[in-house]
Amino acid sequence: MQERDYTNDYPKWDKSMKSTHKILVPDMLPWHFLIIEKVLKLEGYDVEVLKNENRTVIDEGLKHVHNDTCYPCLCVVGQYIDALKSGKYDLEHTALMITQTGGGCRASNYMPLIRKAIKAEFPTVPVVSVNFSGLEKDSSFEISAKLFLKLAYSIFYGDSVMWCYNQTKPYERESGAADRAREKAVEYVVDKFANGGWRKYKKINKYIIETFAAVERTAEKKIKVGIVGEIYVKYSTLGNNNLEKFLLSEGCEPVVPALIDFVLYCIINVVNDGKLYGKDKFKAFIYKIVYNLVHGMQKKIIKQFKKEGSFVPVHDFEHLRRCADKVINQGVKMGEGWLIPAEMAALAETGVPNIVCAQPFGCLPNHIAGKGAIRTLKNLYKDENIVAVDYDPSATRVNQENRIKLMLATARENSSH
Repeated sequence: MQERDYTNDYPKWDKSMKSTHKILVPDMLPWHFLIIEKVLKLEGYDVEVLKNENRTVIDEGLKHVHNDTCYPCLCVVGQYIDALKSGKYDLEHTALMITQTGGGCRASNYMPLIRKAIKAEFPTVPVVSVNFSGLEKDSSFEISAKLFLKLAYSIFYGDSVMWCYNQTKPYERESGAADRAREKAVEYVVDKFANGGWRKYKKINKYIIETFAAVERTAEKKIKVGIVGEIYVKYSTLGNNNLEKFLLSEGCEPVVPALIDFVLYCIINVVNDGKLYGKDKFKAFIYKIVYNLVHGMQKKIIKQFKKEGSFVPVHDFEHLRRCADKVINQGVKMGEGWLIPAEMAALAETGVPNIVCAQPFGCLPNHIAGKGAIRTLKNLYKDENIVAVDYDPSATRVNQENRIKLMLATARENSSH
């Protein structure tokens, strides 16, 4: 029997489609996409972040991917299929966009899974990859040095908005005040990208901090709950059943680590590969320079938070690395690897011992590095109160929320002592 070649049997994305195609993006990073979506539109891309979040999305994912595939992939494919079936889009001029880290995660293999899922019903829809690992060269999204910088700055600004909002919303005296501050801050950031000045991150970050600091807040103490885990379910409201909103409804302050930590994690892992395994020393050298630049910017932003004084600053990434060394070796880098226990340790050291560790079905590295590190973390931090919550298509929101409520009951008991 003659073998079929599936490797090139799909529609290709090329830069000429920039002017003809709408690009659909799964809502993986709700906070940061508030800014990134606008930045890409300013660059001339017709981008739309998908907001369809219902059971139909999950059912479509179950129909179109293997049931052993990880839950984030199922959510992403489900959002795509549900959107393409909605009738809202011209299927001859629509493309799908997905990021690839290039690491040892199934996310690096989402491209063939997505292509296979959509091929039967939507054979003209190309899938475009955003990656810095040389993957999918015939369907890769071209990112210039300037656009790369804009995306990096967008992540920093998105982190600041998320960080300030979560420290404001639980305490606002006037309902909706924090949401208005968020809209005002995002509008200001986008305006800087549109009219120049987007590199003046100290000025922009100062504006974000001052905008939220102006919101009147109560002085009451609330339970702080950290959210860690696999990158998709950590941030995506579809993936984690709107976890931040649920914690707010329970009278808690959600503490979600900065996305730039994951970016720095991916960068430093290349540097560590050079040290630990002797891999591509020149590449490691270049990545070390990039790491120093990005980490240097993070340190200056942390300094701003400390100077202003209204909000607890984000964690310094070097502190996260030291926290990781107490629990696990930095050579453990599959999935989010050592970053998960590092964040749980750093949260415990900064007054956030109560933690939801979000674990999606099918993500073995995160179950090992997350759930598998809990015993060691509890031995290190006697007050650490961690609940590992599984997110998969068969897990009901009620069961997930009940597990979190048990953790919160312990947290309230501990805080009363």
